[in-house]
Amino acid sequence: MRIIDLSSPIDASGWEPNTVTHEIMSAVEGARHMADRMRQNWGVDVDPSVLPGGELLTLDTLTLTSHTGTHVDAPSHYGTATYGQARHIDEMPLDWFLRPAMVVDLTRVPVGTVGADELRAEFDRIGHTPEPMDIVLLHTGADRLVGTPKYFTDFVGLDGPATNLLLDLGVRVIGTDAFSLDAPFEHMIKKYDDTGDQAALWPAHIAGRAREYCQIERLANLGALPRPTGFTVACFPVKIAGAGAGWARAVAFLDDPGDAG
Repeated sequence: MRIIDLSSPIDASGWEPNTVTHEIMSAVEGARHMADRMRQNWGVDVDPSVLPGGELLTLDTLTLTSHTGTHVDAPSHYGTATYGQARHIDEMPLDWFLRPAMVVDLTRVPVGTVGADELRAEFDRIGHTPEPMDIVLLHTGADRLVGTPKYFTDFVGLDGPATNLLLDLGVRVIGTDAFSLDAPFEHMIKKYDDTGDQAALWPAHIAGRAREYCQIERLANLGALPRPTGFTVACFPVKIAGAGAGWARAVAFLDDPGDAG
């Protein structure tokens, strides 16, 4: 079995609209930290020098949003649902996130939106239409810009009809290697200014107010998939109680030994 990593990193050194901080406590500092805690909490004095090498363990402390790096958006992220109570990420069924998958090549589409007709044309080209509960991955090529400001402005998203087409087919998890499943902010605002149509504003996300589904945003490496179908994706979100999203390590499993190359 071949496993392909489809995840982008959480990296404090890259550019993010919401700053990521990553503080690392060294093993030596960890020993001192343990000694301080033992003294403060239990009144026990432990000399860090008694530990092998005077070290204990490292510790990472991060400050970031749940939408940093590859993550799964929960229905509660989209706003007030019309179908009932929208579930948080810790409430979603696990079997949504281990499913047969397909990848749709949108790398030739310019910055902006993709419509339902373009998705249908790609299904015809591939010779496969998503089946209920399949995971659909959108390969836009935007992951090449990860860590730069352009990653948040130069990408392709779904319009409302395209999102609803996938939901009509029974898809409940839609993924993209772009920053958002919707078009870039400036593109949506311009379309709204030109038309006055509120449907131009975050249509992919707002579709989740009427029907329950999840998005995987900020995927990567979709170009490494050797074929558009015939693989399984796992993208289990971290179980954050009451959260609208959770980080995920998304991977694809290919069973054909010939894929190992």
